[in-house]
Amino acid sequence: MSSWACAETPTTAAVMAARWVRSAAADDALGRHWAANPDPQGRSAKAGHPSSLYSGAAGIVLFFLELAAATGHEAYLDDAGAGARYLAATWPDQADLTLYHGLSGAVFAMSEVAWATDDERIGEAARAAADQIVRSVRQLGDGIGWTGDPAQRGDGGIVLALLHAAGILGVPVYEEVAVEAGERIASLAVPGHRFGGDSCADLPVDAVTPGFLSGTAGTAFLLARLYGVTGDERFLSAARRGADFVRTVSVVTDKCAVVPHHVPQGRSLHYLGFCSGSAGVARMFYELHRVTGDPGDLDWVERLAHGIVQSGVPQRHTSGYWNVACQCCGSAGLLEFFIGLWAATGSETYLQYARSIGQDLIGRATAHDQTGYRWYQAYRRLRPWEVTADTGYMVGAAGIGSALLHLDAADLAAAPRRMILLPDNPFPAIPLPARLLGDGS
Repeated sequence: MSSWACAETPTTAAVMAARWVRSAAADDALGRHWAANPDPQGRSAKAGHPSSLYSGAAGIVLFFLELAAATGHEAYLDDAGAGARYLAATWPDQADLTLYHGLSGAVFAMSEVAWATDDERIGEAARAAADQIVRSVRQLGDGIGWTGDPAQRGDGGIVLALLHAAGILGVPVYEEVAVEAGERIASLAVPGHRFGGDSCADLPVDAVTPGFLSGTAGTAFLLARLYGVTGDERFLSAARRGADFVRTVSVVTDKCAVVPHHVPQGRSLHYLGFCSGSAGVARMFYELHRVTGDPGDLDWVERLAHGIVQSGVPQRHTSGYWNVACQCCGSAGLLEFFIGLWAATGSETYLQYARSIGQDLIGRATAHDQTGYRWYQAYRRLRPWEVTADTGYMVGAAGIGSALLHLDAADLAAAPRRMILLPDNPFPAIPLPARLLGDGS
């Protein structure tokens, strides 16, 4: 890294990331979108649709919204607005309805822009897109749904997006449809069970994934959220069935726990990040604690956190934490988790650990051509030779920049600000422990 580019604060690093993301901007009559990697002959992970929350315009819009709030610079709000106009113009072309890769993610991003800017045109586009999701629901056995997949990557994510949209857009029917779709998911013997083969080509056909984005933990999180919304014991019972399965397959030693990537074949492969590892699974246990107050659930959150710490990351790479920096499976996802856990518990140890992850992320940034920060990584664990950089939220600089902004927000107790958290993040949106808020700090 060039000495001129060494960042002094997480926000400075986020600004540098925004500089590189901006270099990827493409404006046309529809608005603004961003190339996955603007470097000359640059390669990307090619991880999703150019409009998606996962790797495209919707996620980048969220990053610029947060950067505008953190810095006070209206130019970043303009970036977010231009991206939201692109989403508003192109959402009818989205065949995929899911949260991370499809239309539900666009609804989330447009809703946040409309809320922040009071732009009613963007708000109307968000409602029209959400209406389309509701119209697209279909009969699935004894219930309703969209994809048939109960996990976060499928119907689970759509339900979470509709719950968010019902509140922020003021349309109660979105919640009604979300709850009805959730009832079908709650009826499953072990909610969220997905097998390998057709549903995941990299896994054996009889593999079961307990993780968050495509497995049991994420679905149990959804059901706990629905219990919090409705008070319906059926949702809590189903969430407990999922949580019990995750506990059963986990490896527990002293006060630490780690979760296998898949069973029965991958019991010794323990991801640490959001998508399939400890940081994501912990969200499920914290949501259960949030809606029930059960201290046993919080104990499991902390066991998973201790397992991450004891692994030696970020300095040490493991089989489940390789050369990857992004929100999905890398350092930025861990950073989000420990900031949230500090805000939930007030334990300074968690904030200190978050700072160490933030310092490591900043140190890994590349800025060799003075166009800003990007992070080169081996996004796909099974192809470590494919080292790429991306602009997107879950896979690249936008999401890393957002995580760094959240770290900076946690260090500003005198001037707390709201963070934009995705619908599957259960931690406080204002990163301050309750005791500090109670003191009037």
